[in-house]
Amino acid sequence: MPLTRSDIRRTAEEYLARHPAERDALAGLITLLNGAGDPTDRATLPGHVTCSAVVIDREQRVLHIGHRNTGLLLTPGGHIEGDRTLLAAALREVCEETGLQARDLCLIPQFLGSPIDVDTHDIDANSSKGERPHQHFDFRYAFYLSPDEHPELALQDEEVDGAQWLELANVRSSTLRRKLLAARAQGMDGKPEPVNACALIHDGAGRYLLHLRGGG
Repeated sequence: MPLTRSDIRRTAEEYLARHPAERDALAGLITLLNGAGDPTDRATLPGHVTCSAVVIDREQRVLHIGHRNTGLLLTPGGHIEGDRTLLAAALREVCEETGLQARDLCLIPQFLGSPIDVDTHDIDANSSKGERPHQHFDFRYAFYLSPDEHPELALQDEEVDGAQWLELANVRSSTLRRKLLAARAQGMDGKPEPVNACALIHDGAGRYLLHLRGGG
């Protein structure tokens, strides 16, 4: 199923339950979610939802890329394009903009599928795209870089102008920087941890698929 307004609202409310002091700062997002327009459509003004990926390596540095349109150094991210979840949008964007593969990234245990940060930032008018000044309500998801060695980046040339790995204290977004430093104080170390997962498969007729494991 495609991403729905209720999905975004639920994620936003869960985030605000963890960060109640940010409700006033995200008033524009709540207004958007209470409105009639598609919150993920880039034509919805005065603002719409976007997603970003916060990629952290084993040295506890965060990947930033230069955006050609804005001239800013930001974490990889962008607009939602038919993605099933906000997390999926963040993952797609980082793969498209940096050339990283999904297998190069894993969720951070402290956050799992929840955004580490939700930020409101202003976007200047872009006459080439016919866009007026507006706002992005950016849902940011944190990932660890899985491989021991950094994979070679293949930057999306039409949108990206260079990449840098910044120390946590130098992360450009103040709201994100604060949360990253707090997470490090609580044990975030940049090292992926193995986890187990299982799937429950049901055929709709009362039967479940079982996998018989051999000993050894």
